[in-house]
Amino acid sequence: MNTWATWTTQSIHAGHGGVLTEEIGVITGDLTLHTMWIENEARLTVQYTGALDWFTVVGSPVRAEDEGTARNVHQAMVEAAKAGGGARAPQ
Repeated sequence: MNTWATWTTQSIHAGHGGVLTEEIGVITGDLTLHTMWIENEARLTVQYTGALDWFTVVGSPVRAEDEGTARNVHQAMVEAAKAGGGARAPQ
């Protein structure tokens, strides 16, 4: 049985230094964070709010054995993005 869940948080104002992505390096400004939990992994992506392109957060995917853990990873990433400093996926 495959179980999955997703969470999206929009309009996060990234702190100084933003969020570090695999594809384009640091992303700053008004961001949207999306986490998909599937196959015991929390897969974190970020975009400029309202844009089309999504970028992989450095350190993603994160091991998450259950939905609650994945939700906590998402919330920790939201807080990390607000703090900035080249935020990476929480481990």
